[in-house]
Amino acid sequence: MTDAVLAEGLVKTYGSVKALDGLDLAVPEGTVLALLGPNGAGKTTAVRVLTTLLQPDAGRAEVAGLDVLRRPREVRAVIGLSGQYAAVDEYLTGFENLDMVGRLYHLGRGPARVRARELLAEFRLEDAADRPVKTYSGGMRRRLDLAAALVARPRVLFLDEPTTGLDPRSRTDMWAVLGELVAAGTTVLLTTQYLEEADRLADSIVVIDHGQVIARGTADQLKDQVGGEVVEVVVAQAGRLPDAMRVLGTTAGGTATSEGHTRKVSVAVLAGRPAATVLVESLRELDAEGIAVQEVAVRRPTLDDVFLTLTGHAAEESPEPDLETAGAR
Repeated sequence: MTDAVLAEGLVKTYGSVKALDGLDLAVPEGTVLALLGPNGAGKTTAVRVLTTLLQPDAGRAEVAGLDVLRRPREVRAVIGLSGQYAAVDEYLTGFENLDMVGRLYHLGRGPARVRARELLAEFRLEDAADRPVKTYSGGMRRRLDLAAALVARPRVLFLDEPTTGLDPRSRTDMWAVLGELVAAGTTVLLTTQYLEEADRLADSIVVIDHGQVIARGTADQLKDQVGGEVVEVVVAQAGRLPDAMRVLGTTAGGTATSEGHTRKVSVAVLAGRPAATVLVESLRELDAEGIAVQEVAVRRPTLDDVFLTLTGHAAEESPEPDLETAGAR
């Protein structure tokens, strides 16, 4: 299978910060690759390089068989891009925004207007089609921006956190649209903080941190890296969370994590060890130390567990450097 997106050894530095540090990616045609990582990991920088908006300091990349540095205009003709923030003209109507994009892609007046109406219907924006975008809600602007990325029916679609700001229904609708696009042969590379999104949409997942790939595979393959099942307990007193983490970590032979607002402690059980045994031992030790438990559970690992295990922290870190202040080319 031919790769629609290929990156080898991409490096991008902003001053003393290395946003990309030898990044390698490959996305086969007609598949979805989800790029996961904490804020500041290099996801947006990678998308900007692949969509010709940013030049790397080293490495090479191809999109649809076209070198992004040598043939940027041709690359732009076959891709669609939706960034983290809606890039729409708020003084134009929704229809005028999409019609304008169609004209810029040289679709012609008639086809551009037809395509605009098709997308307005698909994204449930028909009733607001002739209103100025400045009257739209944030979620409506986001849907319009996503529609704009699809005007020219791109061969390769880049989506940088595509459903941020969408309500659950709109997010589900967007997932359905993406599924239809991929079924028709479109290749998609998306970055997301919604791990459920990656689990549902992606054929493969790449986890990056500090500009480097730290894991890749299918959702199931990555979950298997975490270990066996996950044991969870909810303690009665938030002040006993550190003690509960120590107990679960010791009995499971791994590193426990906690959520302060829910008072939940979780630990992945080593593969091959019965989770029920770990749970019973943990409850016995917690009781011996006077740590009251309100709830217990055993479940399969999720991508949230993968993310925390691989990166060592949640998806909250310093954002990637600003292009203007960093002197990006």
